[in-house]
Amino acid sequence: MQNRPNAPTPIDPFVVRLLKRTVLVLLGPFYFLIIAFVPLLCAGRKGFRGWYWRLVKRSCSRLLWLLSIRADMTAADRAALASDTGSIIVINHRSHLDGFALMHVVPDAKWFTFAAKSEFWKSKLLRIGFDGAGLVPIERASGSVAMETLTGAVHAMPPRRSVVLFPEGTRTKTQSLGEFKAGAVLVARQTGRTITPIVIHDSDRLLPRGAHVPASGTIHIEVLDPFICDLDAPVDDDVARLRNSMMAAFDAP
Repeated sequence: MQNRPNAPTPIDPFVVRLLKRTVLVLLGPFYFLIIAFVPLLCAGRKGFRGWYWRLVKRSCSRLLWLLSIRADMTAADRAALASDTGSIIVINHRSHLDGFALMHVVPDAKWFTFAAKSEFWKSKLLRIGFDGAGLVPIERASGSVAMETLTGAVHAMPPRRSVVLFPEGTRTKTQSLGEFKAGAVLVARQTGRTITPIVIHDSDRLLPRGAHVPASGTIHIEVLDPFICDLDAPVDDDVARLRNSMMAAFDAP
């Protein structure tokens, strides 16, 4: 959506934004500690993963509200995600706000998790929380080990749960989408899952690279039609086809 105005439109008056961010500064650290330490006490309890993810989702929603940021998704897209099964979710990556916005808009009926670099598991506190939440550790130093770990984790997931992958690998610096890595396509081919592409618009306008304080405004999130890999075609062809479909939606006026 390149035709949007350069400056985002705030969704709250200045005084309201100031009050909200003051509350965030005062209470945010305590809320973060609660989220971080809950797994230490409850990770072994039955049903922990389900209600803990809902707690994290609610926390992301409150964070965006306190930052005066709205994440917008159509009712039709929400319904499509609520009924989505047997998929891998791929999203473009523009800003540190992307994960929070996605957590906010995805309906509770849709379960998902993220892959994270295995270095995080070296901390006992993070390891207990990540394992309890069902995050997938990825050994980025070895591509073959990372693929094996990710494929095995996706195989073990119930159809209702999807792993979220960023095919660009990092936040892109370009006006359009960056080059896609083949990981999501390879995992989809090996597990028989479809790919659900999600396109995030405008998050980099609120928190671009190098910025530390996000602006107020709206992030638009769009769910595309399921992508089915063509096992008779080369992997690179599927990667290009997936990128082109997401780029067409991202670049649309």
